[in-house]
Amino acid sequence: QVQLVESGGGFVQAGGSLRLSCTASGRSSAIYDMGWFRQTPGKEHEFVAATTYSGSRSTYADSVKGRFTVSRDNAKNTVYLQMNSLKPEDTAVYYCSKRQRASAPISSPSAYGDWGQGTQVTVSS
Repeated sequence: QVQLVESGGGFVQAGGSLRLSCTASGRSSAIYDMGWFRQTPGKEHEFVAATTYSGSRSTYADSVKGRFTVSRDNAKNTVYLQMNSLKPEDTAVYYCSKRQRASAPISSPSAYGDWGQGTQVTVSS
């Protein structure tokens, strides 16, 4: 089994930057596409970004295009989310997950599994 641990969240002012990390406990996660989602209390997971196993193709939600960048280092079993020009509406708990179902859209939470505890990102105005 694979366990995912997110880190790097924090409190920043609007316009600031953060880099989130997601580290897997084993190498098995490297065979999957990886995605980032975020969630506010009482709401569904919102798609943020995803990258293929090789890192050659990335997908972003319209709300973060041009501001966020997803990357990965398979040797370290880690994926990253670089967040620039942060806005108050980016405030949420951020999760990473491995894609397990190719039948669902890459932006759908139903395509993923092995959710971690997340890391809190708070952006003040």
